[in-house]
Amino acid sequence: MRMNRRKFLYLTAGAAAGAAAWHYWPDEGFWNPCPSATLPRPLAEHEVMRAAWDGIDPLQVWDGHVHLAGTGDSGSGMWASPKMDTLRHPLQWLQKKFYLNASCTERPGETDRDYVGRLLALLEDFRPGPKLLLLAFDWAHDSAGLRREDLSAFYAPNEYAAALAQKHPQFEWIASIHPYRPDALEALDKAAAAGARAVKWLPPAQGMDPASPKCDKFYEAMARHGLPLLTHAGAEQAVAGGETAGYGNPLKLRRPMDHGVTVIVAHCASLGSGTDLDRGPGGPSVSNFELFARLMDEARYEKRLYGEISAVTQVNRVGVPLRTLIERREWHARLLNGSDYPLPAVMPLFSLQQLTAQRYLSAAQAKVLSDIRRYNPLLFDFVLKRTLRVGQKGFAKEVFHTRRAFDRAPAPPVAPAAPSPVRRK
Repeated sequence: MRMNRRKFLYLTAGAAAGAAAWHYWPDEGFWNPCPSATLPRPLAEHEVMRAAWDGIDPLQVWDGHVHLAGTGDSGSGMWASPKMDTLRHPLQWLQKKFYLNASCTERPGETDRDYVGRLLALLEDFRPGPKLLLLAFDWAHDSAGLRREDLSAFYAPNEYAAALAQKHPQFEWIASIHPYRPDALEALDKAAAAGARAVKWLPPAQGMDPASPKCDKFYEAMARHGLPLLTHAGAEQAVAGGETAGYGNPLKLRRPMDHGVTVIVAHCASLGSGTDLDRGPGGPSVSNFELFARLMDEARYEKRLYGEISAVTQVNRVGVPLRTLIERREWHARLLNGSDYPLPAVMPLFSLQQLTAQRYLSAAQAKVLSDIRRYNPLLFDFVLKRTLRVGQKGFAKEVFHTRRAFDRAPAPPVAPAAPSPVRRK
């Protein structure tokens, strides 16, 4: 069977990440043990835990990156590609196995219910007040706005996410609407009326170009509703889709911001490289994180651009991005925490040994965090990021007071558009 280009790139990237980190992982094992007990009292009252909550207002802690997972067995409308059920697509097959194990949803016919129940159970170990923002996820669409199931990895309906948020006060929700859809504006109005807190995109997997004029009317409507755009940028390795990797270029996000939309860049574009579009379509390849940093440092986007730090502690992201995000204190008021759950429970994705070797943690802290993770991967993600240090610097408490970014309000006035800088060699 001939291997297509996308699969080759996925496997190559995975092999490279594994080769770079082979001596660190899987120091936590391969499989989430999924214990049924809540966090033991010695862990709940440990100094590491107390320090993590010090100065934090739990009512302001909204995890803005929590995936919905399921099979549709409860009538939820959830869908996953059949490719994830066959070894003809080994990477996607393995991903599904890890995701089901991570979310502790291995009972046949009960996946949807067990996933929601697991989220609620994990929240019980937090201080009272935090909320989870559940992510809907639209189908991939082609350039004509036609739905493409063959290019879609999974689907999480807006209606399902909204219903869960309506039923459980511990949840809020984020809509996902492809801007090329013929009914995109109507769907956006409906989502806003149903209480959506933002719109979620994964451009390389869903097939939308954030810099396309096709999105302009959608952006204008988002700005009117005061809905931010939570969008992935940088290389995408977790979700398969069409051959549209260039859609993850951070510089493409100038267009929504110039139309009045507040943009939240998931993972701070911390993987891969993209074309420096400021030097034209034939510009050199530059780290996506460097392109993200360029946007963060442009004064006209100071009130419009956030970075979101989910996944930045994974083995393939620890390095320049994580260190820079901690050290750039002037950015912290514009950084937002998110967990990317269930990924904190995919055991090989994190290495506390690696973080200790690079002096982000002490060995004693790593031991406590390892114990927390076995019981509660969601809480682990929060405590880990609160504990990390580069020298004496850590993430400021504002990074975890994320509610401010999702309380809907009209967007700030659009600054006068300036031409994108042209950079020369």
